[in-house]
Amino acid sequence: MTTLHYADTQAEIHKLVVGPVDNNVFVLRCKETGDAVLLDAANEHEKLLELCQRLGVRKVLETHGHWDHIQAVPAVRDAGYEVGVTPGDAGMLPSYDFMLEDETVIEVGRLRLHTILTPGHTPGSMCFRVEGSPVLFSGDTLFPGGPGATKFENASFPDIIESIDRRLFAALPADTIVMPGHGDDTTIGTELPHLQEWIDRGW
Repeated sequence: MTTLHYADTQAEIHKLVVGPVDNNVFVLRCKETGDAVLLDAANEHEKLLELCQRLGVRKVLETHGHWDHIQAVPAVRDAGYEVGVTPGDAGMLPSYDFMLEDETVIEVGRLRLHTILTPGHTPGSMCFRVEGSPVLFSGDTLFPGGPGATKFENASFPDIIESIDRRLFAALPADTIVMPGHGDDTTIGTELPHLQEWIDRGW
């Protein structure tokens, strides 16, 4: 089964869809060193552990703490992989190893992965931008057609709109490929013109 989803001169991105609500799990891999990170240990831990072993995963990063994105966290930790999550969402996880802070750089081999705190879907939702590649992992913050849901406890529609507007749309090039926590990819340029429509409809 091929999992390769995207590749350029420096990076490979692998994608696996798992669990009852079709979560996207991504592995970002440095082509030069072979080091990799997994984003969202969502579900079906046997598949994820096989992916980790095959692709040289060193650690796991969580975009946020909702149940469907963390089901495999205990299994990957038991297998020796460290799991990182933001302070705002750490309480949602059964266990974790380190904190993800805003506006920091996570080195993945020669790759540099920038953290972008984007509260709204959850208080500690985080996106990750790949330096030198036109790629953003948006978790459940931004999807094709609008923001992530904010009907949950501790979610905020005004916050998610502000996060998308200021931290994604205002900061990223139009050709940035957005890889969300569920469903298909989109781009910043595709979604940006629709921001006012989302505000007007209220979701």
